[in-house]
Amino acid sequence: MFSKSKINEPGPGAAAQPQPAPAPGTAVGQAADYRPQAPKAKPPASILSSDLHIKGNIRTTGDIQIEGQVEGDIRAHLLTVGEGATVKGELVADDVVINGRIIGRVRGLKVRLTSTARVEGDIIHKTIAIESGAHFEGSVQRQDDPLNAATKVLPKPSMSSDAQ
Repeated sequence: MFSKSKINEPGPGAAAQPQPAPAPGTAVGQAADYRPQAPKAKPPASILSSDLHIKGNIRTTGDIQIEGQVEGDIRAHLLTVGEGATVKGELVADDVVINGRIIGRVRGLKVRLTSTARVEGDIIHKTIAIESGAHFEGSVQRQDDPLNAATKVLPKPSMSSDAQ
């Protein structure tokens, strides 16, 4: 009925080779060179699709890609604003990539405005890249720690009656 498989049996020359003794503290049948599993892979970015309209703030420690419309502040690790997306609010992230439209302040360690970006507001950054063709109206301020909410932002100049 059943026969013993010869797949797991050692070959003719294998009997003469001594098997290494297990490491001290290792149970029989447990591999001596056991390594813990590698850390879990980083989850993919959360994507807010183009048919989504959100009113409210969004906060995540992960990555997020906005393709729809958001009225509220967004805080993330990596924040990507898609070409057809519109955000009305403050963006705060380690890395910010803007392909779409922003109405509000942008704060990030690395901020990148692509050629399709349309930004109306101030940008506070550690490093910035603005591609040719990007539209930007506002001020740019470099800071060593732009993510700190207590950072000083220069007030907008006011028109006095003496200037008229």
